[in-house]
Amino acid sequence: MAFTLYSPFLEINSVQRQIDQLFQEVLPTTSLVSRPPVEISVNEDSVQLKIELPGMDIKDIDVEVSKQMVAINGQRQRPAEVENSEFYYGKFSRLITLPVEVQNSQVTANYQDGILYLTLPKAVAEKNKVVKVNLG
Repeated sequence: MAFTLYSPFLEINSVQRQIDQLFQEVLPTTSLVSRPPVEISVNEDSVQLKIELPGMDIKDIDVEVSKQMVAINGQRQRPAEVENSEFYYGKFSRLITLPVEVQNSQVTANYQDGILYLTLPKAVAEKNKVVKVNLG
């Protein structure tokens, strides 16, 4: 019998995605208002995130990584010469639950062409230790 670890955060992310899809169908212009889109891929050694942040200056983006989550915050500044715009300007944030634990001290980042690339090495799983128990 196999056991799987239950993570309520994965359920919350699923509900959040469904709500986002509903709002995108009803109000398609609000898709980037508070949550930039994210693409997650996992391989043997790491988790890769691609976060779409077009038109952002890297100094206006803040990324914090724990062992199980990534928090992205920032603010898109409105240029002074722009009066009417359909672009979203202002603060945004995104909290991403990772599918596996990562070594948050070993994260690498690259920002290119409006996409933030994060590589998060997987945490080394502790090997099972066999311990002799003295019964007498």
